[in-house]
Amino acid sequence: MKVKVLENAEALGAAAAKQAAERLQRAIREKGHARLLLSTGASQFTFFQHFTKEAVDWDKVEMFHLDEYVGISPTHPASFQLYLRQRFVDVVHPGKYHLIDGRADPEATIAALTDALSEGQIDLGLIGIGENGHIAFNDPPADFSDSRCYKIVTLSDTCLNQQLREGWFESKEAAFKQAISMTCQKIMDCATIICAVPYTVKAEAIRNTLTSPLTEEVPATLLKEHPDVTLYCDRDSASLTDAKTLAAFA
Repeated sequence: MKVKVLENAEALGAAAAKQAAERLQRAIREKGHARLLLSTGASQFTFFQHFTKEAVDWDKVEMFHLDEYVGISPTHPASFQLYLRQRFVDVVHPGKYHLIDGRADPEATIAALTDALSEGQIDLGLIGIGENGHIAFNDPPADFSDSRCYKIVTLSDTCLNQQLREGWFESKEAAFKQAISMTCQKIMDCATIICAVPYTVKAEAIRNTLTSPLTEEVPATLLKEHPDVTLYCDRDSASLTDAKTLAAFA
């Protein structure tokens, strides 16, 4: 894992977007197309603002996304499908995309996604890290051994509280408690992974990710086992990690 610390979330988003675009264009040059996995959330806003302005042959990109709440309408403000339509699909018009319908039968949805993923490796995964260290909705203790592509998970209180603080739901009662989530193993199958993780609320998760040994109690530690991961932090998200640790990942 390489760690890059930028001045602020704006600079982080621009740098991560530039690397992501270069990786997609490399795949397109080599294979004629690229497969892309996207995450969502408040931490990804500046990334998407820059990413969609990059010079990418978007008509040659096939997009998947990490997770979606079970039962949510695609017009609900917290829907990740809506998020990706507004910030990516309707902006760059990728050649092909797979958006998870939260209202459809979850098992049928998982089967369809699994079939689509079986057609080839994902070239680039954009993976966020949650306040509790989760990747996708694999809350601690995560299951690193699950070999499925997607599964149904029940969200932890810590995860739900993060969604509330970010303003996606009015109350815990109004929040959706289950989601379809890509598994840890499938995330690790991505050829390249880029993590854009700004803001002070992520500082503990960043410190735990970089200083803890591999542990299902900090799911993001699994990313350190991948051969091609770049973690982008801003000064706020890196603020609890000592300089020596950061230098070890430079």
